[in-house]
Amino acid sequence: MNLALPIPRVSQGCPVAAASPVAGRIALIGGTSRLMPVNLPTNLLRSFVAIVDSGSMLNAAEQVFVTQSALSLQIKRLEELVQQSLFTREGRKLQLTASGQVLLDYARRMLALHDEAVAAVNQGQFAGPIRVGMVQDVAETMLSGLLARFAELHPDSQIYGRVAGTLELIELLHRGQLDIVIGYAAADDPAAIKISEMHWYGKTELATTPVIPLAVLEQPCRFREAAIAALEAQGRPYRITVETPNLSTLRAAVEAGMGLTCRTDLFLPKDQQVGDPSLPALPRVAFIVGSAPEAGVAATRLIELAGETVRGL
Repeated sequence: MNLALPIPRVSQGCPVAAASPVAGRIALIGGTSRLMPVNLPTNLLRSFVAIVDSGSMLNAAEQVFVTQSALSLQIKRLEELVQQSLFTREGRKLQLTASGQVLLDYARRMLALHDEAVAAVNQGQFAGPIRVGMVQDVAETMLSGLLARFAELHPDSQIYGRVAGTLELIELLHRGQLDIVIGYAAADDPAAIKISEMHWYGKTELATTPVIPLAVLEQPCRFREAAIAALEAQGRPYRITVETPNLSTLRAAVEAGMGLTCRTDLFLPKDQQVGDPSLPALPRVAFIVGSAPEAGVAATRLIELAGETVRGL
């Protein structure tokens, strides 16, 4: 029978040391006073490691799917459990204390063993969240095709989707905030799984204007750069008439005759490609599927399906 001893109080005329948090964990076990073990929740350890790896509270909060205030409370709770400060602030940067450095190594090993145990028990069952990043061009196809198919095959899975430009997605992948990235790269990229042609899209009559009107996405954008480079190489004057961060707005602008743009076959039907041979040739572009180095069972399966889907585009 375990009986928790009360924390000693200060008696009048008999001062004693202030009660330590450890005192509340002293228990009488078999007639002997012992310290009860401290349990470190894995979610607190995971948040702690995320802060170290991502370099900031903001990035870590996005990575572990909690608010910054909740993350701060988690670290405060972890510091209370180990009774040590884990971080010091130098300007706007967080630095590990000596105790934090010690805990970091153990935290990594504990989480690795925890995740290994979960994977072994699940025996290939699919759990989430699986964090998928994709460029706008393939988002509609991915959401209605790949992700819907995966969810149907594995209804217990949870998917977090992020739509952005390839450079941003790769950065998030490197920071550990995404598991899978589907994006664009140069045609000679070693990670290419499909090569596609770029085409000019828009009203054909715009190709004969003295100054070519361009509709483009905001920088950075591989297609924007390709269109401008091709026109400059040919010596064709141009001006940007539409600039937008949104692909659906770009599509609407091109269909309305506000400018020409270049994309792949995913952008618009082939009958809206510009057939004027006076326009300069465009380079080819590659589809890539990138993944985190330690992708889990579910993420690995989704990567395989993503490859199959992209090759069929």
